[in-house]
Amino acid sequence: MQPAPHPLSRRQALARTGFGLGSLALGALLNDMGLTSAHAANLSPLAPRAPQFPGKAKRVIHLFMNGGPSQMDTFDPKPKLNELHGKSLPTNKDLGKDKRLSGAALGSTFKFAKHGQSGIDISELFPHVAKHADDLCVVRSMFSDVPNHESALMMMNTGNITLPRPSVGSWTLYGLGSENQSLPGFIVMCPGGLPVSQSANWRSAFLPGIYQGTHIDTKETRPDQLIANLRNDSILPSQQLKQLSYIQQLNELHRQNRTGDPQLEARIQSMELAFRMQGEATDAFDVTREPAPIREMYGDNLQGRQMLMARRLAERGVRYIQVWHGAGQPWDNHNSIEEAHKKLAGECDQAIGALLQDLKQRGMLQDTLVLWGGEFGRTPTAQMPLTPKVGRDHHNDGFSIWMAGGGVRPGHIHGATDDIGLSIAEGRVDVHDLHATLLHLLGFNHETLTYRYAGRDFRLTDVFGSVVKELLA
Repeated sequence: MQPAPHPLSRRQALARTGFGLGSLALGALLNDMGLTSAHAANLSPLAPRAPQFPGKAKRVIHLFMNGGPSQMDTFDPKPKLNELHGKSLPTNKDLGKDKRLSGAALGSTFKFAKHGQSGIDISELFPHVAKHADDLCVVRSMFSDVPNHESALMMMNTGNITLPRPSVGSWTLYGLGSENQSLPGFIVMCPGGLPVSQSANWRSAFLPGIYQGTHIDTKETRPDQLIANLRNDSILPSQQLKQLSYIQQLNELHRQNRTGDPQLEARIQSMELAFRMQGEATDAFDVTREPAPIREMYGDNLQGRQMLMARRLAERGVRYIQVWHGAGQPWDNHNSIEEAHKKLAGECDQAIGALLQDLKQRGMLQDTLVLWGGEFGRTPTAQMPLTPKVGRDHHNDGFSIWMAGGGVRPGHIHGATDDIGLSIAEGRVDVHDLHATLLHLLGFNHETLTYRYAGRDFRLTDVFGSVVKELLA
């Protein structure tokens, strides 16, 4: 028999329970402030948040055709250009503008036809996309500031041609949070490496690091290879959790004397997210779990897998998904444009059509904004002599993009270029206008979705941009 322990003295009892009593008092205080565990989720930087006003779109799938597809070969037919094929066009001096023109007029070899009840003209390059003509909102009058890849990529993705600024996906995640705390809220699928300007295209810049895009190299086919170090087979998950808990305690001690350190905050949040991803990410990227008919609809190739992953991520609550068509500017066809564009469109047309169909069948297209396009378009002139290897140069004044779902006006064509596709004739849409419209569809006023940095309230559109109301349903 063990001797009974001596009863605690009053002083000992107060000393041993003081911390507990203090915790109770703190709990009551936090409850009054609305900061108890019931509200803890709202403190997470990735917790879902309501927009400024009801938006039609809840998420974005951005299909980025890296390098700049030719508008007069895809979504902006120019019969007059075909008539002038091989003839000289006005020179830069005659135009009085900075036009990257060389060579003679280059008509398109691809046939166009009207599709759907809307009668939108679409090139024979995109027969699967053409089946969804009545869902498309085609903008034929896009304008970007500079016809150079680095600057144009930065402009389309961040709203600035040179300075490091948060990307569209980062602003979207900052404004809305994520509907899935076990996956990154902003995912970038780019096969074969990084594009020009690399991760600057999806950086968070001065926004907290947790809002930066997560790059996935989708040339890999196995889910456990898509994300490096996703699993640790050397230890049990319970042991790994203990390790993470210990490291986070050290981080917390380190943070106490460094309040507001954004890099430390991002590191702590990223480690927590990485642990949660181990189960969820493997499932989300495993397209073999889809029924065979669905996989066949998308196509058993790289773009088919990417588009199917995009749909799986969208239905799991990922807020912004960017799907790149190659890292090496495959659409930048300065030569052999006929052969190259035919090959490139063949790689992605079926998958894009399947994505639109799949989203529509699942009732997701109405609140998913799909955006297709590159950083600019291409010139109506040949860059070299008219041979089978002829190509087009960069062109930023009147290129085409299209959107679908998410509250855009379906079966609609906005804007126009002149008869030969040299300049915008009506309905000009600057990249800042596109960004302002995108944020509006998500439920935000682009002028008031701001972040305080270096003594200034920054926004995606800087001091420019207007919502293009004609694009809204």
